[in-house]
Parts: sequence; structure tokens; C-alpha cells
Amino acid sequence: MKIKVSISNRHVHLTKEVYDQLFAKEMTKDFDISQNNEYASTDFVTLKTKDGIIPHVRVMGPCREYNQIEISKSDAYALKINPPVRKSGDLKDAESVIVCNQEKEILLKNCCILAQAHLHLNPKEASELGLVDNQIIDVVINGIRSGVIKAFVKIKENGRKDLHIDRDEANAFLLNNNDEVEIIL
Repeated sequence: MKIKVSISNRHVHLTKEVYDQLFAKEMTKDFDISQNNEYASTDFVTLKTKDGIIPHVRVMGPCREYNQIEISKSDAYALKINPPVRKSGDLKDAESVIVCNQEKEILLKNCCILAQAHLHLNPKEASELGLVDNQIIDVVINGIRSGVIKAFVKIKENGRKDLHIDRDEANAFLLNNNDEVEIIL
């Protein structure tokens, strides 16, 4: 079955408390992303560690119950950290990173991960495909640089059928947003 790819660039999810500390205003939507009721805000932060810095990292909305920074392995090299590959919300052994804007900076502990590739679905789509939450699937990429990657199934009420991979994975296979790959059922 063919599925559309969405490439996830580095980004930050913040709690309302941390967002308010950094920005002291209501979050404003810049544009919708592929998942229902989720969006890219107009706000950006800088990521800092003892040995590295990455400016202009987008804050995603709406606010979450936990702080999470999602970066690529290339970004991890720039920050000189070694975050684990994790599912969203699994912050075990995650790296700590400072987030800042022009006025404030906050150390976020155990928040930085490399997001594991995942297929978003809503319950109806999952049922139609015979897939269950957290199931590991094979994703076949055909093209100049072909290959197979593993992804997990992420079922949420607001989910919309879409494969999320990070920028490094997309670059490795010469993929662009909205390219199609095949999932093996």
C-alpha cells in the first residue's frame, strides 16, 4: 500500500507553563501540519548545550503535557549530544537542552530525542488496514536510493494517514515531502 511521507524537521513541543515563561502571550498558528488539530506556531527558540547551538527552531502547537525536543542525528552532532531514538512521549534517557529566545532561557531536563519513524493513523484507518497501535511495519522506499526502514504505527483519534520520518532519513533516501513509499501489510 502506498503512503505519503511527511518530513519532520527539528522542532519543540512545550508545556503551557514553559511556553508562557518564554513568550508571555498566546500561541499563534502559522500553518497546519499533516495531523488534525496540530500546527506550526509563529514562534522560534534557540537550542543550546554546553558545546553547541542551533538557532531558529520552530515551536509546535498546541502546548503539550510534557516538553519534548525532536532533532535529527545531524543536529545532535551540532549540539554534541547523543539523544536516544524514541517514540513521542518516551523520554527515558533523553538529553537535557537549554531553550531560549532573546529574553529568557530555560534548561529542559530529559526532553531531547531522535523521533522514531512512525505511521500516523486514526482508529478507522488502522482497522481498515488491520494494523494495531505500536505495531512495527516495514516501509519500502523505491528510487535512486532504495531501501527498507522500520516504523511503528501510531493510532490517535485525530490521526491522519501519514508517515513521519526525520530530515536525515529523508535525505538518506532522497525523499521529499509528499513523496510516496510503500508499507508492507
